[in-house]
Amino acid sequence: MSEVSSIRLENLKKSFHQREVIQNLNLEIQQGSFVSLVGPSGCGKSTVLRLIAGLESPTGGLVELDEESAGHFGFVFQDANLLPWKTVYENVALPFELSPALKEISQDEIKDRVLKILTQVKLQDSQHLFPHQLSGGMKMRVSLARALAPKPRLLLMDEPFAALDEITRYEMQIQLRDLWQQEKLTVIFVTHSLLEATFLSERVVLLKGPGGRVTLDRKLDLPIKRDDSLRTSESFNKIIQEISAGLKA
Repeated sequence: MSEVSSIRLENLKKSFHQREVIQNLNLEIQQGSFVSLVGPSGCGKSTVLRLIAGLESPTGGLVELDEESAGHFGFVFQDANLLPWKTVYENVALPFELSPALKEISQDEIKDRVLKILTQVKLQDSQHLFPHQLSGGMKMRVSLARALAPKPRLLLMDEPFAALDEITRYEMQIQLRDLWQQEKLTVIFVTHSLLEATFLSERVVLLKGPGGRVTLDRKLDLPIKRDDSLRTSESFNKIIQEISAGLKA
């Protein structure tokens, strides 16, 4: 993992209607790392993502992104948010249509990028289908492909697999790990699942309210290759127990 910071949050604050959701949060995330934010509902996990993305403005403090990440990020939400009147291909190509920064890319390159990412998420044979013809897992793959087609350096993910069944969720986790390594992304992943956070990440940050306090920041000494056997290993379960204890403390 690179030691160059991709994101720095310094004394970050965010209030909604006089309720302080984030209070003096300090956090650094390195380029190319995979970090999961976990914690109970209302502790500020999703707010942190939105502040990094610029979808919310901080009440105080600093959000600093490196040159590669600033303006070059993808955001995947819990809901796939696909346009029902557009095909899979058209939904993935949508950022090139909407973003002024991508308007200069030629149609040939757009086609190459869209088809490449659809192949990576195993949807190349479904490119002409419409959202109503897709399963929940397929819709989420389209959402992930849409976020990755513009070649972002930073990928922000807000509980993207929460609504999926366990088998599909596991398949998506494996696919995400592969894409993270292939595309050399920095990933910040929000989840309520300690198992998911531990399986996916290099580092888990536990937030607790009030004020989005970091109560645990744990680098995970686990193999690069993740498969189902890891979930039953002693080291894996010890990490989950440690994070779980931090939640209860």
